[in-house]
Amino acid sequence: MPFVNVKLVEGVFTPEEKHALAAALTDVMVKFEGSEAFRETVWVLIEELHPDGWHIGGRPWEGPKGLETTLRKQKEIIEGIGDAHPTTRKEWAEAAPAKN
Repeated sequence: MPFVNVKLVEGVFTPEEKHALAAALTDVMVKFEGSEAFRETVWVLIEELHPDGWHIGGRPWEGPKGLETTLRKQKEIIEGIGDAHPTTRKEWAEAAPAKN
C-alpha cells in the first residue's frame, strides 16, 4: 500500500485545497503503480505543523513575506561563486564554504 506523507505549514491551504492535493497525489501514485486497482490502497496523510516549527536558512519561517529574503541570500551565494558551476556537495563546499 503506498503511503504519502505531506507536511504543510498550518493554515496555508484551505480544506478544499488539501483535498485536491490528496486526490492529485493519489492520481500520481496510481499512474506509477500502473493500475487503477491500486487507487483504493493509496493512503495520503497531510500533516499541518505550527509555523513556529519551520525554519529556512536558520531563520524562522516568515511565509510569503520571507521569500524575498531567501531569494536575495541565494542570489548572493550564486554571485559569490563567480563562474563556478558546482554539481556535487564537495564542489559546493569548495565554491561556497561554510562560514564559521
